[in-house]
Amino acid sequence: MSETVLERYEMKIESEDDIILVRRKARDAAQGCKFDAFGVSAVTTAASELARNVWVHAKRGVATIEKLQDNVRFGVRVVFKDDGPGIADIDRVLAGGYSTAKSMGLGLSGSKRLVDQFMIESTVGRGTTIAITKWNPY
Repeated sequence: MSETVLERYEMKIESEDDIILVRRKARDAAQGCKFDAFGVSAVTTAASELARNVWVHAKRGVATIEKLQDNVRFGVRVVFKDDGPGIADIDRVLAGGYSTAKSMGLGLSGSKRLVDQFMIESTVGRGTTIAITKWNPY
């Protein structure tokens, strides 16, 4: 299926306050795509967790929030990019319970479970890109 980007917002993540702004914009995008309460919450939570990861691990990055439409549905994609330290063992991090920041280590694995599509690319010493997409099935 072909998808069309209806709206796109690029947001810097350079402070803790930016996490809140990314969270709000992701929530607004999900609401604009007529997601139900669970869908809005899933997009909002995943975006918040991933924005926090950018801030905690890389100190700066960019979030790109897109409202999408394919032939039959609407969706939200959020792409996070940073030039931070990268992730040495992606499989271990995605299994959950592993953290280098003294947290519960559930940010990436929990975010992955909340969305329909999850992509991660990371190179140690060069940064990480994570893209999540949630589709409104209605």
